[in-house]
Amino acid sequence: MFYSLLCLFVYDCTACPTRCDNRTTPQFDFKRDVAFSELIEQEVISWIHTHYPTLKATKSTQVGYPDIAVTHQNYPHEVLLWIEIKGQERTFMAITHLLKESQLQPSETVALNLSDLERYFSIKDIEKTPILLVWCLLNRPCIVPQKEKLFFYQEIDILRQICAQDTHNTRRFRRESGIGDVVKGKHKGVTINYHFSLNELRLGLPSLKKLDIDDKT
Repeated sequence: MFYSLLCLFVYDCTACPTRCDNRTTPQFDFKRDVAFSELIEQEVISWIHTHYPTLKATKSTQVGYPDIAVTHQNYPHEVLLWIEIKGQERTFMAITHLLKESQLQPSETVALNLSDLERYFSIKDIEKTPILLVWCLLNRPCIVPQKEKLFFYQEIDILRQICAQDTHNTRRFRRESGIGDVVKGKHKGVTINYHFSLNELRLGLPSLKKLDIDDKT
């Protein structure tokens, strides 16, 4: 199957043989998105334990903090790294006309809850501990092979720099509420997203070799 590549991660959607649908709003389901993210979290935790034997990755228990806390097995109370997991199953097909000034194309675009992003900025300022945002990309066949997934990541300070350069807020989009946004009388779903390009992220899961040492030095 042929996809017309314009540049890295940017494809000609008008010539796509498996064009993504443009009906994203009704598909948002808060409970489903949380369950999906938790599955990816466990996969990343297992990956860390397999590849970095001196590190311990656990689901964070601190309210509002990123999903995963990474510590050294000899110093379990000192967090060395926070990791936030974002599952990206949908493609923002309308970005070229709804956020025209962003100059982002659908195939390259990933989203993040703006309030989450701003909260992680604050946590980084307080904790002075690295925070990595990890996106798991699925259902984008021009980039991800069918029935597979790809990971992309970036450090929170790099994302902060990108936001700071976006002085006219060209990457923000407020969507309508969708299925499952209200849980037990409270609105839980994302209504304002901020968007990044895959070309601003790093492909794969992050290397943690600098943290995976036999002892502190």
